Amino acid sequence: MEQFKDANGLDVHFSYRRDAFSPESGHVLVICRHGEDWVFTRHKKRGLEFPGGKREEGESLEEAAIRETYEETGAVITEPAFIGEYKVHGDAPFVKTIFFGEVTEIIDKEDYLETDGIFLWNGDWTGIQDDPSFSFIMKDRVIELALKKITNG
Repeated sequence: MEQFKDANGLDVHFSYRRDAFSPESGHVLVICRHGEDWVFTRHKKRGLEFPGGKREEGESLEEAAIRETYEETGAVITEPAFIGEYKVHGDAPFVKTIFFGEVTEIIDKEDYLETDGIFLWNGDWTGIQDDPSFSFIMKDRVIELALKKITNG
């Protein structure tokens, strides 16, 4: 298990094991690729980030990952693969499950809810720390650790 502070100074615990934390995860973060490109959504306030959000009543985490990816980007994934999960300790602690998804199709939509839709990117990861167009969510060790598992297995 990894421990670190996020961009807001909150304690974060990260695990590659499913159901590692209590309470049960109620959120998803979906790291997606379409060919050679990473699939981001452009959040209206935070900037570029991977799609994700809250699990709805009666929905599995995998179903939430598929739905959130489509709602925020128009990208279709069918078999999200579990990567890990993390817990952010703050006034209202939460657990988020991370999935990886290969995009099979991108559908143009009129409404992307709280985002401005899809953004395909094939840049240098080392530059995002100082790039204000990326969300703070993209700049802590969660993304680094998840990408390590995706690229190294």
